[in-house]
Amino acid sequence: MSDSTFQIIALTIYMAAMLFIGWYAYRKTVNLTDYMLGGRGLGAAVGALSAGAADMSGWLLMGLPGAIYVGGLVEFWIAIGLVIGAYLNWFFVAPRLRVYSFVTSDSITIPSFLENRLKDSSRLLRIVSGAIILIFFTFYVSSGMVAGGVFFESSFGLDYHLGLIIVSGVVVAYTLFGGFLAVSYTDVVQGLMMFLALILVPAIGIFATGGFSGTAASIREVDPALLNFTTGASLIGVISAVAWGLGYFGQPHIIVRFMAISTLKEVRQARRIGISWMILSLLGAASTALVGIAYFQQNPNLNLGDPEGVFIVLGQIFFHPLIAGFMLAAVLAAIMSTISSQLIVTSSALVEDLYKIAFKKSSTDKQYVTLGRLAVLVISLIAGFLAWEQNDTILDLVAYAWAGFGAAFGPLILLALFWRKLTTWGALSGMVVGAATVIIWDSLDAEFAVNLYEIIPGFFLCLLVAVIVSLVTYKKNDQIEKEFTETERLIKEKPAK
Repeated sequence: MSDSTFQIIALTIYMAAMLFIGWYAYRKTVNLTDYMLGGRGLGAAVGALSAGAADMSGWLLMGLPGAIYVGGLVEFWIAIGLVIGAYLNWFFVAPRLRVYSFVTSDSITIPSFLENRLKDSSRLLRIVSGAIILIFFTFYVSSGMVAGGVFFESSFGLDYHLGLIIVSGVVVAYTLFGGFLAVSYTDVVQGLMMFLALILVPAIGIFATGGFSGTAASIREVDPALLNFTTGASLIGVISAVAWGLGYFGQPHIIVRFMAISTLKEVRQARRIGISWMILSLLGAASTALVGIAYFQQNPNLNLGDPEGVFIVLGQIFFHPLIAGFMLAAVLAAIMSTISSQLIVTSSALVEDLYKIAFKKSSTDKQYVTLGRLAVLVISLIAGFLAWEQNDTILDLVAYAWAGFGAAFGPLILLALFWRKLTTWGALSGMVVGAATVIIWDSLDAEFAVNLYEIIPGFFLCLLVAVIVSLVTYKKNDQIEKEFTETERLIKEKPAK
């Protein structure tokens, strides 16, 4: 059999496994909480790997190795910032959000938590935040579909549209039927695939390039600066890279996992698993790039082509075609895990945060689950329509979507969890200012704006405005005080440290 046949077999096995998991989760999904939040019953390992896989996407296996291959270890500062941000997110936000979201009327989405936490009777906060999630994640899902189509086009020479249909069809199928459980369970498989692939490629590559000393020597022959963390870096550049970590506090598709973990004890274990997975995966991605530099220096007759394909090319060189096929599946897994996570959060925003408010009539859980599935289908069709033509503006949007969510929601989540005096108008004002700052900052041509990542001004302006407006509009609410105190009591009874 040809190499491509082995690779197609591996991808077929992977796709079939994802669909089977979707069917299994479908059988376990009974009510809306099951569909949107897995019944708040995720274990530590599932919660940790699901959050990690939803977070990293194809950037982990292609973007980061490609950047380090070209620019050296100075590009690793973003990874350092992400690890710091993810750890702080798990340590401070995860345990408190798990408890507080349950105390506040068993909130199952971020917009519903903010509304219930602040006792917003106007429903405006929930509508605005739900609309932001719906709009931006629809484009985000679309960009993932574009990545899936490009993957099949570049890896197998298939038509872009056929690749888009294959990836979208499988993701939509298991997300639509299995909901949050299917997304979480598939994330576990996808997270493990990504992890193993990023460990195996550099581990085998080290031997192929002469061990640690031989690899380092070859890299130095290309450019000694590639092994330096500071060469070519500016202070603003390093600060901007590390500031990526600020985004974690406001990413709905990541922090919703914290709400779904079963107990505080599981949250603590999930933190350890999740951060270990993340650190080892990021080190594997960096090592893959460095091994690639050494390998292609030692084999000048080989041409890498696109630096972002260094992981895929090395996998095809070092392993049997069937194993290389599973390496390709790991890249696809990174893309699909993020699409599915964003789909379920967008569906929940549409049903839980917009439909329920707009139509106000009570429906049964079965009807709400059906609506959730219908929402997944509608959002997927819209995203697919946007992705049908490879529109660069969609991909450009993703460049600052992380900053947009981080600046709009991050400070509000932190204030809602740790500060009694946050008000509805403070949250709304901060949300608008944070999102607007990111958009405006990104459009500026001034040198300081170009060099400074937009999440920094967006995050801190959101924080400042939310605090000032809250202090001006604050009125003591006994129910808010009671729930805040109850959350602190529960946290102290079973500390997450």
